[in-house]
Amino acid sequence: MPSLFSFIDMNATVLTASLAVFLLAGFVKGVIGLGLPTVAVGLLSLVMPPVQAAALLIVPSMVTNGWQLATGGAFLALARRLWAMLAGIVLGTLAGSGFMGADGGRHAIVVLGLALMLYAIAGLAAWTPRVRPERERWWSPVVGLLTGLVTAATGVFVIPAVPYLQALGLQRDQLIQALGLSFTVSTLALAVNLGQGGAFSAGVGWASVLVLVPALLGMAIGTRVRARVRAITFRRAFFFGLLLLGLHLAWQITAWW
Repeated sequence: MPSLFSFIDMNATVLTASLAVFLLAGFVKGVIGLGLPTVAVGLLSLVMPPVQAAALLIVPSMVTNGWQLATGGAFLALARRLWAMLAGIVLGTLAGSGFMGADGGRHAIVVLGLALMLYAIAGLAAWTPRVRPERERWWSPVVGLLTGLVTAATGVFVIPAVPYLQALGLQRDQLIQALGLSFTVSTLALAVNLGQGGAFSAGVGWASVLVLVPALLGMAIGTRVRARVRAITFRRAFFFGLLLLGLHLAWQITAWW
């Protein structure tokens, strides 16, 4: 069996940080229903290359988003409605194979920072665009392709998929299930992307299984907290934190000049 942490030579400090980050990421997802990949990859990129952070994300993302996908009762209807976006996500993610590993991941860190900033600004501004039904057939593949390319470059699959799904005017339960569907497809495509590049091996898979434990624990805690904390207050704190993290990551570009 491959060494559990051979892919990053994980020492005690990095291991502790990884477990703590996935506990926090699971907690955020438990409270607001999303944010696990954003928090996990964003914070882990402070201590490891984004490609390694994205590899650790695979199993926790598959399990938590699969759980989310299983709720709602509208899977087939959503799959028929969103198939063009989902196909675009797969194509974009596979087309971007190698993006994260280029230049030692330096460009990926900056792109990740910019993506987090855009996501945070949209969240803080409570931006709620609307897409008319007759325009979905044109927007869906474009949004999917862009989401796939961003996923391939950063390991985070929220931009522009999340704002687009919110713009479709879905009911709350359908939106949650649609997010789960989009995230599940993105995770599968990302796993194939990383596998082709040698970043997601058996050893990495076992490490990803390990961090699933704190992710599920954090999600369970967050679900309990959800009923006691005003969602709007937590969302604002979440997006403000992402904005600061994005600024820090994007600032790394100055070190190259």
